[in-house]
Amino acid sequence: MRSGRQCSRSACGRPAVATLTYVYSDSTAVLGPLANLAEPHSYDLCSEHAGRLTAPRGWEVVRLTPEFVPTGPSPDDLVALADAVREAGRPRAEAVLPEPVATEVARRGHLRVLRGDGI
Repeated sequence: MRSGRQCSRSACGRPAVATLTYVYSDSTAVLGPLANLAEPHSYDLCSEHAGRLTAPRGWEVVRLTPEFVPTGPSPDDLVALADAVREAGRPRAEAVLPEPVATEVARRGHLRVLRGDGI
């Protein structure tokens, strides 16, 4: 399911639709579709900021997609969400653990020596 990530630009609260990554060794800025996971060295951008992106002088901008449009959840995302909600709402069967049988063998003050089933 798509996350609710927002544009990385200051004071912009629009939803992110593209991910910007810099390749410093090639002096290239790569702008592609929104990555599945947020990476620490990449920037999520909204459609407006992705469309207006310029690179520093001497750098090249590679756009993997010509247009970035916000997309809503897909039918698969909605089915997965519904399944997760159903699963969370099911009553859980509590496992009944048998109580261990222990017999007292010796006592010294407040300490007791117990013998269990497996000993």
